[in-house]
Amino acid sequence: MRRRTLSRPIVWAFAPYVAVSLLHVVLLALDHDLAAATKLLLMPLLAVPVLVAAPRLRPRSALVLVLAALLFSWLGDGAGALFPAAPELPLMLGFFGLAHVAYIVLFARHLARRRLPWWTLVYAAWWVAMILTLGPHTGPLLIAVAAYGLLLGGTAAMAARCHPLVAVGGAFFLASDTILAFRLFLPDALPAWSSPAVMATYTLGQGLLIAGTLVVLARKAS
Repeated sequence: MRRRTLSRPIVWAFAPYVAVSLLHVVLLALDHDLAAATKLLLMPLLAVPVLVAAPRLRPRSALVLVLAALLFSWLGDGAGALFPAAPELPLMLGFFGLAHVAYIVLFARHLARRRLPWWTLVYAAWWVAMILTLGPHTGPLLIAVAAYGLLLGGTAAMAARCHPLVAVGGAFFLASDTILAFRLFLPDALPAWSSPAVMATYTLGQGLLIAGTLVVLARKAS
């Protein structure tokens, strides 16, 4: 039996997201003012292939979770611009925390196909190492950062139970937030090029999460 993959229209629907992701990373590297505007386009463009595939995706509850993860990710991306009167970092942690909850539920209920691999213990070790390293520098945000780290590590670990694209996407998402955490709390520890590295790994991670999710849901619907 032939294994079902994404149809050509769905594959091409990723093209605008890929193009704007590359543009955004280049603009960040150039420290261009348009980088902020292109950032707000990322998650809406990543929703395009999801919406193209939507009529053929089952179950509908999985589609709702995918769109919720993208919506909360978009709110996290634009926390500073969309809510200028609110403290940006706590708001960003909150929105991305909700995105991770949506991803974890999606993976556990609809995508997981094997037990948690033993090597995902590395994500637990990562969380401990991050708290020990960054904890003293987080101030009053320690509990929020620790809780967010658990959700981030949980997403990466749960992704490892799914399609390889999802597993790799979860790892890149974790890598992105790891670099970002060091830039926020230990800014002198990383070089300037780490700013575009945050978004390069983030956009790749999110794209792989969605691509892998659509592959699995398309197979279930066939």
